[in-house]
Amino acid sequence: MRRPHGVVVASKNPDKIAEIEAVLASVEPPIIVIPGHQWDDVEETEETLEGNALLKARAVVAATGHAAVADDTGLEVEALGGAPGVVTARYAGPDATYDDNVIKLLAELEGFDQRSARFRTAVALVTPTGEELVVEGVLDGTIADGRRGEGGFGYDPVFNVGGRTLAEISTAEKNEMSHRALALRALADALQEGEG
Repeated sequence: MRRPHGVVVASKNPDKIAEIEAVLASVEPPIIVIPGHQWDDVEETEETLEGNALLKARAVVAATGHAAVADDTGLEVEALGGAPGVVTARYAGPDATYDDNVIKLLAELEGFDQRSARFRTAVALVTPTGEELVVEGVLDGTIADGRRGEGGFGYDPVFNVGGRTLAEISTAEKNEMSHRALALRALADALQEGEG
């Protein structure tokens, strides 16, 4: 697949958009993000992260006429059999806030000593000519006993890596090592290989 001249980020979540834009700007050569487009909400009806990422990217290509990058991220907690998984953003219900989801997760893990978890992100790039590329990024960690840190968003205050939660590290550091950053770098690498 050839590197597109620019992409639309297929998300309406400002936290996610900022993170994706920062990582795409840091790859060599940078992938330009085209702002200002609108599209109807896309319901995530697929049973896999990859399926939902493709669903969103295809819808945004159809709505904007530009290549689109979409991601879907799942938090997979070993003690919960891989839950919340594909419903991570809606774990506490369809209108759940970040706070609602964290409260539910901590309640579900009460009394568990085994708190291994991983974030898994699938990133899809779809072009107006119908080319599709899907890559993945994984970050292993544990779920903390309680919230720590002021940064990040979503489950970051309880996702522990190397003794610190993702909310306790700088945005720049998170953009180097997060699951989403790893997936976006894999995308950039795959595009570079495709041009070689």
